[in-house]
Amino acid sequence: MSSVSGALFDIWTVFWRDWVVLKRRMTKFILSRMVAPMLYLVAFGWGLGRSIQIDSGTYLDFLVPGILALNSMNISFNSITPVHAERIYHKSLEEYIIAPIWPPAFVIGKVLAAVLRGLISSAIIFVLALAFGAHFFLTPAFLLVLVLNCAIFAEIGFLAAMKINTYEEMGQVNTYILLPMSFLCGTFFSTHALPDLVRYVIELLPLTHTSYLLRGIGAGQDVAMSSALVLAAYAVVCFLWGCHAFSRLRK
Repeated sequence: MSSVSGALFDIWTVFWRDWVVLKRRMTKFILSRMVAPMLYLVAFGWGLGRSIQIDSGTYLDFLVPGILALNSMNISFNSITPVHAERIYHKSLEEYIIAPIWPPAFVIGKVLAAVLRGLISSAIIFVLALAFGAHFFLTPAFLLVLVLNCAIFAEIGFLAAMKINTYEEMGQVNTYILLPMSFLCGTFFSTHALPDLVRYVIELLPLTHTSYLLRGIGAGQDVAMSSALVLAAYAVVCFLWGCHAFSRLRK
């Protein structure tokens, strides 16, 4: 029992450090996270959306879950990438490496802090979407999928921070991986509009399953549990991989 409480204390310590930093910058964080969603809602929801017909509801209703998916991906990933600077440039990560803590606690604490940022940003989008007249169901299943998506991309961000050795290469992850996923993984349009070969590849990616699940759950429709299992598998694999990468630094 003492080992469990010790692990929880280690996790809380790592998380608390990031929470203190976020709390001091909360106003700036909230204001900055309102800009991109507002532009998406105005440009696609009000502008382009009025000329787009979908099977049920409005394009705005279709759009909001996609924006939540891509926004939570970007915020969670970018919230944890400062670990890269701590490892390569500031060398402050060495404090955690030599500290007598349970190695996975560092990964969990950092991921939880990134998930919190992703959820706060998502809450901002939710409020803005309601103000713009969007309609969707906010259920526990909806929130669970959102948390899973945040966790997956926080873990991917952590893994990138452990593996990549230059600032320029970290930027390339955004350019070559996150940016294409932001637009192709069912966020602004259905993946069925893509050529078959491209669609098969896109449907292997976690953001596609998040967009599908959020859109289906938000509309009150039945969704395939296989997509939830895919997200859970991504979360477990990325977490174990991240823990392994961090443990190697301690050797």
